[in-house]
Amino acid sequence: MKNIVLIVLFGLTFTAFAQEEKEYPLLTNPNILKKKEITAKASGIDSTILYITDTLSLPFFDEFSQHHFQKYLSQIGDPDLVEEKYYLLMDNMLVNPLPLNSKFTTTPTYKVEYDLGAGTSDTTFYTALNIQIADFSAYPVTYSSLNVYPPYYVFDTINPANPIDTLFILDSLVLQDSASIYLKYINDPNAYWLDEYVYHNYHMAKDPWTLGVATFDGVSDDGYPYDFNSNGTGYADVLTSKPINLSNNTIADSIYFSFLWQPQGLCDEPEEEDSLTLQFYNPTTGLWEYIWRTNGSPVKDFRSVHIPITNPDYFADDFQFRFRNHGKLNGALDHFHLDYVHMRAFSAANDTLFKDFAFVYPIGSLLKEYSSAPWDHYKASSTNHMSNQVEISVRNGSDQTENNPNGSVVISHVGNTENTKVLVGQDLANGAINYAPRTTYFSYHDFSTGYEFDRTKPGTKQVFDLTASANALYTNPVVNDTTRGQQYFGWYYSYDDGTAERAYGPTSNQARLAIEYTPYVAGDLIGAMISFVPSVNDVSNSLFVLTVWGDDNGKPGDVIYEDDLFFPKQPVYEDVPNRFTRYFFQDSAKVPVSGKFYIGWRQFEGLSLNVGLDKNIDRSNHTYYSVDGGNVWNQSSIPGSVMIRPMCSTGMDAELGMSFPEADKVEYSVYPNPSEGEFTITSNVNGKEPIYQVFDLQGKLILSGEGDKVNLTLFKSGIYLLRIEGAAEVLRLVKK
Repeated sequence: MKNIVLIVLFGLTFTAFAQEEKEYPLLTNPNILKKKEITAKASGIDSTILYITDTLSLPFFDEFSQHHFQKYLSQIGDPDLVEEKYYLLMDNMLVNPLPLNSKFTTTPTYKVEYDLGAGTSDTTFYTALNIQIADFSAYPVTYSSLNVYPPYYVFDTINPANPIDTLFILDSLVLQDSASIYLKYINDPNAYWLDEYVYHNYHMAKDPWTLGVATFDGVSDDGYPYDFNSNGTGYADVLTSKPINLSNNTIADSIYFSFLWQPQGLCDEPEEEDSLTLQFYNPTTGLWEYIWRTNGSPVKDFRSVHIPITNPDYFADDFQFRFRNHGKLNGALDHFHLDYVHMRAFSAANDTLFKDFAFVYPIGSLLKEYSSAPWDHYKASSTNHMSNQVEISVRNGSDQTENNPNGSVVISHVGNTENTKVLVGQDLANGAINYAPRTTYFSYHDFSTGYEFDRTKPGTKQVFDLTASANALYTNPVVNDTTRGQQYFGWYYSYDDGTAERAYGPTSNQARLAIEYTPYVAGDLIGAMISFVPSVNDVSNSLFVLTVWGDDNGKPGDVIYEDDLFFPKQPVYEDVPNRFTRYFFQDSAKVPVSGKFYIGWRQFEGLSLNVGLDKNIDRSNHTYYSVDGGNVWNQSSIPGSVMIRPMCSTGMDAELGMSFPEADKVEYSVYPNPSEGEFTITSNVNGKEPIYQVFDLQGKLILSGEGDKVNLTLFKSGIYLLRIEGAAEVLRLVKK
């Protein structure tokens, strides 16, 4: 009977609904998150590795289809490191280090002689020793002159003679020390860039000219914002070239610098006050000089920039260039995308062509509906699940019409070719005999006949490698005519490609979010994998209950499973790239499904829970939300794939942790309950004070603290939820 009362109480919270769904920018970049490590070196440069870069020659060209960023992987002890040792204290000629036990003070010291017979005293100051002292805070190490003195005072009594009394100085001493740095000489002509603060990716730009771009935003190379707490703007990502030798060139060589850029892409729009800039390093003056700048704007097609290099100061062996963006520093915001960086001699003002025949995006799934499916389900199904609409995107970057020979997709398994699918050239060009100049073609190809992934392969999961090739008959072209992907079969169904470009969620109290799936065969669900991403609001303290619905004429119908209201779940922000949190059903329950079902959640608060939204694959026709208690379901109008994946019971259950061993658990209880507002927490073990949070029935956090006393006397009568850190259950508190 209590459960019925609770359901009614929850129902009473349906007071106002706003029929709304929203997408938001990301706070972090979930594709590159790395655990933050904080290290400190007490002695400055000591035990650090200094990389001495190599120098490149013209032409410089990077279209970001491959990884050309310098990696810094050396460790102290590697045989190819060269040690340089510096001493803190040197003689005044900087020739010899002072002895290892050298000890001085910078305060003048002296010797005092007392003549008790004559009643006089004589003070003699010690002569200063001029030495050189190093600055270990930065490299190169510099020395400065310093006068030092013996670190003691001497008091000597004569007539009559007494033992000499020496007073040593214990504080503010100057002691001999040393620091070692280790030099690593780089010689990697395949690495063009000295840093990697930008994000090298294949999915954030809109209709790029080829595979791969460098993306600038407000997060660093670890995936976290440059400044979590800043609401202002500043310089964020930087992309710096290695030194380039221009000493053998002159103005007559007609050196030009070209690149492509795009604002926003599939990500966050940079505002007018945001910018992307290009700077050249002047070896003569030692300064970075501004060459080009553009402001933020809504998304537009990639645009080209073509700059002549005419300043004689640049024609040296250590010329460099760098790109920088200026925007918000507190998240993956204000995006710019860079492509086709090209610097070459013997060019001209009209030489703005980026001649390339290239794939635009990686090849996606070969399955009809899903990006992945459970291997056990695929093996058990007799239906052909191969897609008849596999998208292939290519672009003719030439300014001339080009012929379209056939392409192919090779499917392999563990290095062995399984099948080769011919991509008819005329199909790639959408029925045209030739590729038109500077045109992107999106074509769709039928993989539903002639081959299916081999169901006889044993095991609980499988990976098939995909290699797509397509080309044009260029004469000496720059080509990116091959792309690769994988078809993964595991224990879940998915629509998304595993990368989030935005965050998504309905924004209403008691809102429901449901993603439609149709399994290949009947089976049991064990939970959902959900990728929550930090966005505008931190909602990791919000609550939701995992829910599964049946089908009602193409929309969510009756609830066939929902978590107990007193065992709600919370969004988890993982700190590794593209991690999905596994949310299992309560008590390791298995929910049988056959045919279409919907999986998602019921939330309590009106804030978006910020699930990842993949903007490259649009499966919004499978996304439904309700803001009126589930009476009316709305299909999403926001393009993309919500990153919620149903987990199925397969041969991988044990690997996923579905067999939970019994273990000693800390169990909590409260008394008195009900009470007038004062509750005491007890447990079955002695240990640290419990850390707790109290939520109202809308899932709003109203109180938190540490200790065994919870005081709700200032809150109105009703039912509250008590979550204790480390506890397996959420406890009910009833205030009279």
